[in-house]
Amino acid sequence: MLYIHSEETLPIPEGVKISIKTRQVVVEGPRGTLHKDLSHIAVSFSTPKANTLTITMHHGARKNLATLRTVRTLINNMVIGVTKGFKYKMRYVYAHFPINVNLDKNNETGLWEVEIRNFLGEKIVRKVIMADGVDVEASKAQKDELVLSGNDLEKVSQSAADIQQKCRVRNKDIRKFLDGLYVSERGNIVEEA
Repeated sequence: MLYIHSEETLPIPEGVKISIKTRQVVVEGPRGTLHKDLSHIAVSFSTPKANTLTITMHHGARKNLATLRTVRTLINNMVIGVTKGFKYKMRYVYAHFPINVNLDKNNETGLWEVEIRNFLGEKIVRKVIMADGVDVEASKAQKDELVLSGNDLEKVSQSAADIQQKCRVRNKDIRKFLDGLYVSERGNIVEEA
């Protein structure tokens, strides 16, 4: 069954400018600019009122209509990113061998590198390179905690996932060996008062 006309609306907050040309979405805000290529999705954009964005799809099947909400959420995450930013906190979990983490900024690429040592007492040094636009720092308030922050939700969450994946326990009973670096908290850089 085809749905003749379906639409989703997204309110645009003050100080945020969204420009769309050939389904290339650019969102500008007080924290910076984000870009997303949505040219593979058959939707159309319009602004019926000053501070609202309408995403429309014509003659879509049920599976195609699922992308409508996805597009709305992607653009909303970009709006939140340029206004509040995203912050992920990761905790080190270990039973016996304390995990050592070193943070270093690469001079050539300008990207942060996370170096994980002594994981389960292993001599292997694990290196994870953060995505572009993601800052990482050791938490000052909490022992054994990393704080990842940036404007792009996909890059921040993927960097956190890369760190967690690098510390997977292999060839042991994972019910007993729970060591690793895990996301403990998700939030925004600009906290609401």
